Amino acid sequence: MANLSADPLTKQLEIDFGRDVASRNLKGLATRSDGRVLPGPVFTDLAGPKLGEILWVMKPVAANKFLVGTGPAGKVQEVSFNAKDGSYTAREVADVPETNALALLPRPDGSLLIGTSPTAALYLFKDDKATARVPLPADSVFDFLPLPDGTVLAATGNPGKIYRLDLKKLAAAGLIEGKAGDDKLLADKGVTLFGEIRDRNVRKLARLADGRIIAGSSPKGNIYSFGTAGGPPLILQENRDAEVVDLLPLDEGGFYAALVFTTETASRLNRPVPVDPKGAETKDKPPVAVVEEKPGFTGRSSIVLFPTDGFPETVMTKPNIALYRLARHNGWLLLTAGELGDAFGYDPVSRRALTFAGSASSQLNDLAPLGDGRFLLLRNNAPGLALLSFAAAPVRELETKRLDLGVAADLGAFRFARLRGVEPVALKVEVRTNFGSDELEGWTPWTELKAHDGAFAAEGLRGRYVKFRLQVTGAPTDFQLDKATLYHLPQNRRPLLTDFRILPPNLGLIPAGDRPASASATLGQLLSPGPRGDRDDNEKRRDALLGSQVVPSPGTQIVYWAVTDPDGDNLTQTFSIRPENADTWTDLAVNTTDSYVQFETGGLAEGLYLTRLTVSEQAPRPAAQRLSYTFETDNLLVDRTPPVLSAPIITRANGLLKISITGRDALSLLEGAEFVLNNGDHETVVHPADGILDGREETFVAEIPEAVAAGATSVEITVYDRPGNAASIRVPLK
Repeated sequence: MANLSADPLTKQLEIDFGRDVASRNLKGLATRSDGRVLPGPVFTDLAGPKLGEILWVMKPVAANKFLVGTGPAGKVQEVSFNAKDGSYTAREVADVPETNALALLPRPDGSLLIGTSPTAALYLFKDDKATARVPLPADSVFDFLPLPDGTVLAATGNPGKIYRLDLKKLAAAGLIEGKAGDDKLLADKGVTLFGEIRDRNVRKLARLADGRIIAGSSPKGNIYSFGTAGGPPLILQENRDAEVVDLLPLDEGGFYAALVFTTETASRLNRPVPVDPKGAETKDKPPVAVVEEKPGFTGRSSIVLFPTDGFPETVMTKPNIALYRLARHNGWLLLTAGELGDAFGYDPVSRRALTFAGSASSQLNDLAPLGDGRFLLLRNNAPGLALLSFAAAPVRELETKRLDLGVAADLGAFRFARLRGVEPVALKVEVRTNFGSDELEGWTPWTELKAHDGAFAAEGLRGRYVKFRLQVTGAPTDFQLDKATLYHLPQNRRPLLTDFRILPPNLGLIPAGDRPASASATLGQLLSPGPRGDRDDNEKRRDALLGSQVVPSPGTQIVYWAVTDPDGDNLTQTFSIRPENADTWTDLAVNTTDSYVQFETGGLAEGLYLTRLTVSEQAPRPAAQRLSYTFETDNLLVDRTPPVLSAPIITRANGLLKISITGRDALSLLEGAEFVLNNGDHETVVHPADGILDGREETFVAEIPEAVAAGATSVEITVYDRPGNAASIRVPLK
């Protein structure tokens, strides 16, 4: 594969809808992890009264009626959903002294079983009144699981136990105040131990088709299996620093488990914290709630499939996302999450993750199916209800995140890789741009892109950051939009001079040969292409040049420079000089691609010369777009005249021979002096008598011990200037 001298100037930005669209910016569309857009649900916040500071759990009791457990006032609300106007009403059906009603189980006889926290207590309510209360030796009741024999399993935390509840005995227990008694007392009230685990909390329970009971724990996040009669569990999967937030049994016998991995010990919710110095919580004096603000979630969530016969398999992972609940919809998994109210999915057939429409800013803590392709959801921060509907929407739309082009650019065509089941006429693509990165300020109005030649484009659009809005109208219920590509022309920026050196005179350069171009490319170069190929060639040429030999060459001058172009354009350079007091420039190198020039100074008059370097862009940049810039560079001094020397002064005192010489140069600074005695002693002095080597006239003094100078009858003194010119004098020693 031959190397190209330069890549096209047009750049491409791939729009991966699965990556570049947030859940809250979807309406009637879903995005898939391979970047495609599919039909999806519509998320709608519902209007209605406030149900509580935080909403923990929701259970259906009848058509369009649900019970919601709340905190920190420990109330249970009955919610009636009005499908016609998208609103709901609520009435309080239970109020427990404990802070939170974490677990609910409506009974066929109209009674309600409630589990509480931070004191684990079991309540039975009938006709909005508490008929029984049995405290348990634990901190929290997290979940209930009804069994076919009419009993109920209750999962507790601290310690992690599962109790079997005989509701008939429990109903006859009456209201037991205070804390739990011994096992015999609990058994008398219909509460017996079903099983226990060594982890602190049993968070979720589920029953499989074969009758086994599955339990998920925290803070380890283990998955356990119990027999139908309970007893010691089997561990199906061991984890660490995790919480099993939901379990979803499958008809064929397996199940899905949703796990959240985090090292945080507190709840994932920004839960209200009761503040009461005496710890009193009464009906007349409810606790004061303060919302504890927390930083964004930094853990990860996973969905694990436990097949009927086989090993667990992680099918989906989400970083920085906390999952809450699992459900099924037409073969898809539906997952509610936070901390920004995300709704996700998983397609077992394509084995791809999905992103559904979600809340603007909240945590989706629970959901309940309405039976017609719609789901009622609990929102937190701010608390309320929402509706997720998979019914076909007349207008489906999405908006991408802010996309960075890397540099200000002119926008070109927006093209989909492929449209499946939908025609371009059903699509409306809009764009807005910004030269700043602020999410809210500085954006242009939305501009519609017109469809033409299989693409969408508009003239005169430019910016550094872009957002796209896509609408699909009148499309069938099954369609797919592949990834899209935005073509753009980056701003043409001027070349940069990064290095410029005038080397000492009288040195010549033997350029090293250019390395042959590689006849092949690596897979890594194709998958992650670097800057433009021409810039790579320039860098290779400069690397080869730096390995060149430099040899003495009287009368030769070398000038070196390094020029780069931020856009990787091909460049040529013209180097010119002119005498300080003249106006005419002489070009010593014209339109060269080399990073140096060497020339003879013998034909130049002595004196100071000004220099300049003109850099020009070349093809493939179109001629009308090529930029050129002239850099004023360092001055060049041409000096072939040696310094003028004064008569040396020679003295002897205190066992030292002192030789002093003064030199003066008309153009250049002096460099130093050499003192060579005819007895073979050689002394070099580069520090002048005044201590600073900074003038065209300097005095150099050599102090030689008499013992070293013994036998010498003369000395040769040579004074050098910066360009290397030298003047010598030989004088006798007395």
